[in-house]
Amino acid sequence: MKQWLGSGGYPPPVRIDEIIAERKPTFSIEFFPPKTAEATEELYETARALRELEPDFVSVTYGAGGSTREGTVEITAALKDQVEFETMAHLSCVGETAEGLAATLDRIEAAGIENVFALRGDPPRGQEDFLQPEGGLGSAAELAAFIDAGWDFGIGGACFPEVHPEAPDLATDLRYLKTKVEAGARFLITQLFFDNQVYFDFVRAAREFGIEVPILAGVIPVASFAQTKRICDLCDASIPPRLEAAFLAAGGEPEREFELGIAYAAQQCAELLIAGAPGIHFYALNRAPATRAVLGALKAARPWERVRGGAAEIERAE
Repeated sequence: MKQWLGSGGYPPPVRIDEIIAERKPTFSIEFFPPKTAEATEELYETARALRELEPDFVSVTYGAGGSTREGTVEITAALKDQVEFETMAHLSCVGETAEGLAATLDRIEAAGIENVFALRGDPPRGQEDFLQPEGGLGSAAELAAFIDAGWDFGIGGACFPEVHPEAPDLATDLRYLKTKVEAGARFLITQLFFDNQVYFDFVRAAREFGIEVPILAGVIPVASFAQTKRICDLCDASIPPRLEAAFLAAGGEPEREFELGIAYAAQQCAELLIAGAPGIHFYALNRAPATRAVLGALKAARPWERVRGGAAEIERAE
């Protein structure tokens, strides 16, 4: 990555917790490792198109059961070296021994990647429940502690404003989330959501539990309603009835769905930023147009510079 010196003569931070502290708000984008040569080229085209808007970092996911383990490290390194993004590699416990995780972390470190997103991970296709691998780790909190003990990465963790599907209630979920932070997670990124009040309530509850790290808001700019609905069904994210009704009224027409998705996401992100959210993490699905439209509009309008209202406690906490 090119060496850049700011006005003070110091290089920019590369650890994401430091980036969040310095730049508020931050904008980040999530990609997933492609499975074909054609899809790989499309991903790089997407990355180059989004690079023009200068997101603060990008992340690359880790497939169910570690199915994209090699691709995650390779793509994350390429996005850092070739496209000049600051990057974060996802890593999960599924199907891995501690020795295997250590080997992957060594590869991430050797590739010059500074940040890791610690996940328990979803079970492989066809397996309903997570099973701790023999000689492996059983949770994202254990993985965060494992990483923190042996490597000098910026560690991130996931959180669920609508409560993790396996948690019986919000309080139980937050108690576990606090252990993940205490284990080494220095920032959190939420699962996607569409109702901002869900995020505001979640952040407030997290602060009451003593969780003080920044909580970035995960947003998906809808380009295809059918695709987004499938994703929401998989991760137990809800779509507000009025929004679903608006998409259904579009009659499946791609242009109308795209325009509606852009308008909704831009308004959603503006409200989050005005209220003090420290950053937006876009689930781009390896496509540029929707995320580029929303991020471009936000950077032009700069809504975070407006007077913040009733949710200003989010800003103070971050």
